[in-house]
Amino acid sequence: MNELIEKINASFETLKADAELQAGKGNKAAGTRARKASLELEKLLKQFRKASLEASKG
Repeated sequence: MNELIEKINASFETLKADAELQAGKGNKAAGTRARKASLELEKLLKQFRKASLEASKG
């Protein structure tokens, strides 16, 4: 589960950096990367939710 948390943190940092570039400097390519990172983050968070539920049951 620690590996999953590290992946979530890395994906969030990528999203944060690209979103700031898009919002602050109007970088359209950064916006595309931010949207892609948000989709990846969504998948990782769903995996975390599953793992967390399994850990709490056991």
